[in-house]
Amino acid sequence: MFPWLDERKVGAVAAALAVVTGGVLLAQQPTVFTDNVTQVHVIASVKNLKGELVGALQKSDFKILDNGVAQEIKVFERQSSQPLSIALLIDVSGSTAKDLKYETDSATKFLKALLTEGNSEDVVALFTFDSDVSRVRPFTHNYPSLDNALKYIHGSGGTSLYDAIYLASNDLEKRNGRKVMVVISDGGETTSTMPIEKCLRAAQFADAVIYPVVVLPITNEAGRNTGGEHSLIFMAEGTGGRTFFPGFGKDLDQAFADIISELRTQYFMAYYPQGVPLTKNPFHKLEVQVDRPDLRVQARNGYYGEAEGAGGSADAPVAVTPTGRKKK
Repeated sequence: MFPWLDERKVGAVAAALAVVTGGVLLAQQPTVFTDNVTQVHVIASVKNLKGELVGALQKSDFKILDNGVAQEIKVFERQSSQPLSIALLIDVSGSTAKDLKYETDSATKFLKALLTEGNSEDVVALFTFDSDVSRVRPFTHNYPSLDNALKYIHGSGGTSLYDAIYLASNDLEKRNGRKVMVVISDGGETTSTMPIEKCLRAAQFADAVIYPVVVLPITNEAGRNTGGEHSLIFMAEGTGGRTFFPGFGKDLDQAFADIISELRTQYFMAYYPQGVPLTKNPFHKLEVQVDRPDLRVQARNGYYGEAEGAGGSADAPVAVTPTGRKKK
């Protein structure tokens, strides 16, 4: 288990105290409109009605709304060259044990394609989870090291899916560039201490895009954990990712290939929030739009920023900055 899990629990207590004291401040200060100098980052994928990726749009094709207010896009990159930090999370619980070899074989192909053909600064960290969560390899570009680790992973027992996402988010938050979480699981969740809401919040604070790969050895819904599957869909949509439901073999290989294609056909945009109306909720709703009805945008639905009563203080939490969120 990660040694810093207890520290996060201590942080949760401190956050709860901050909410209590923050309530007093909210009663004393009026609503303000933020002119935040912190840059907010947005990663987006665009597809046509056939589901094909579209990678040739211009900045003028996009519109970003922050709490309903249009923002000026200051930075725009097509097929972003920003390096990737990918947390690869593999479910090694008892429910997936018999299928683990198929999963690791496909994951090996995914890592080889990603690290031998992409940006030399791309890195991957390998996590496994059953009842506990283990960081098997820290972020590295060393494909042989990751490949060797995949050959020896094993596990049993319960499934701490939410804890794994929460703790991987903590690692990703410290990194620069684009941040991605690929979760290979059957959707089961039995032993986590963290609720799903905190997992999603942690991923959004980290500016991480979640891509669940839900393996389906059982195609009949009566024998599947559909509740867990919906939870993964919920987190993917909240971070701008998407969920895959492959079988084994070629289907699983194709899911990983599709993730790589999407990562290499993304748009990176950034803006400085201007004139954004604040509410008591620090979560800012984001909408990314394109001016063509035949296209669909895939992007996260919000970020954590200033709230009513924060008064633009330096302590207001900000989800996305060039070096991570602001801290005291």
